[in-house]
Amino acid sequence: MQELDKNYLTELQNISGGIQNSDLLAQYLDTEEEEVYKALTEEFEPRIHELYLKVANNNPLQIESFENELLNPEFEGLYLPKVLGYSVLRGEINDQYKYIKPQNHFKDVLMAICNSANFDLIKLRIGQTVQVGFFLSSDIWITNFMDQVTNKKVLNFLESLMSDRFRVEKNRELAYNKYKIQFNSFNYQSAEFPANPAELKSKAKSLKSFLIHRAGDDYNNDALMGHIGRFINNSSLYAEDSYLELLMIIGMMFDLKGDLRGNYTKAFDEVRAKNKGIQQDFFTILVDLHADENIKMHPEYDNHLSKLVTRNKDEISKYFELMDVIHGKGYIHQDSIDATQKYVDQHEGLSPQNKCVRETILTYFEKFMNNLEPSDYPEYFEINKTFVLYMNIFYNQRFNQAVKDMSLRYIKKLLKTYTDKRGRDYQDIKKFVTATFLDMNFMNEKEIAELFKTRRVKKVSK
Repeated sequence: MQELDKNYLTELQNISGGIQNSDLLAQYLDTEEEEVYKALTEEFEPRIHELYLKVANNNPLQIESFENELLNPEFEGLYLPKVLGYSVLRGEINDQYKYIKPQNHFKDVLMAICNSANFDLIKLRIGQTVQVGFFLSSDIWITNFMDQVTNKKVLNFLESLMSDRFRVEKNRELAYNKYKIQFNSFNYQSAEFPANPAELKSKAKSLKSFLIHRAGDDYNNDALMGHIGRFINNSSLYAEDSYLELLMIIGMMFDLKGDLRGNYTKAFDEVRAKNKGIQQDFFTILVDLHADENIKMHPEYDNHLSKLVTRNKDEISKYFELMDVIHGKGYIHQDSIDATQKYVDQHEGLSPQNKCVRETILTYFEKFMNNLEPSDYPEYFEINKTFVLYMNIFYNQRFNQAVKDMSLRYIKKLLKTYTDKRGRDYQDIKKFVTATFLDMNFMNEKEIAELFKTRRVKKVSK
């Protein structure tokens, strides 16, 4: 956790001062009416949120320090429901949907709420969050927390949120994923960069999630570069298994400039030299990154990393030599197709190297298809020839299925656009699908006929 900048602290103090001097607060303290507290919330929480976003976007490692300042009673519990949610979701969970380690920040925020003079009104906004935080935590953690709650009314509220149905893993999974969706548009991720092997073991997973999150949107990552630089140069981490994955993510997803580029290349070379199994590890990690549903892999990522990796005669170099051709000349170019054929022929069909190449080509296909409008269907007819060439090169069922799925989605999109069965567009589409989908084993004759079958509209009985 990084200390909060003085400028942010000053702005927060100005907000807390405004709250304490507010006529609304004076009215609330006099009447204790819910509507008045709600009005106080509506006036000051947007100001807190605006400052929170500034910190989260530009100085994400200071988020927890910012949140700790909000625990001050002078903020009257404002914005704490959101902070509680952030603290719950920031915790790292295992496959059983339980926290890997106790969440002290969640404990601190919840305790501040429990001790707030405004608890009765705050509790109206935290029920689901507390329930999720509790079922992710261990029974021992919950018992220890409850032992510190002295107010009987507060204790009864917390106990009412505990349910035996969340002892079932599937119920925890469904509830957690449903809850998490509510925060998809919020930027609350933070992390700590490990300084030694022991810290890396405990923080690698959360740091990975954080780096992927920061790379996946248009955030200002300037404040992270010093931390990334120290992480790259920390030779005590080079022998650790998780270091290579984090190093690869940084090289692929972040725009490294100046000395950072040279330091990165030096670090990668040293890891390469120390790790005897790096050839296998590198491609296994790359395959896993492609398969990760939380990552939107861009074709440019290979190109970014390629520019940072020293060339020699190993498998990593051979892979990037191929990527240089594909990214440089384009995957449609005959030189790229020939180079891919040669590379694939030199490796076993199910090797991680070939899988990485297939996934890269698929990202190009998906990017093209996702940007294709219905009026551009002649371009699809043309690109389909390239699809066939790569399908013949890879001879892989999963690859073929992926190409089929994206092609069929586009054809169905066309049929919703071009509905005149006598029109030229419709007839061109039908003629193309009938000829090519059959040859590509995407569909049989019966399935093609069903695709273009006229749907009868049911008559509404009078």
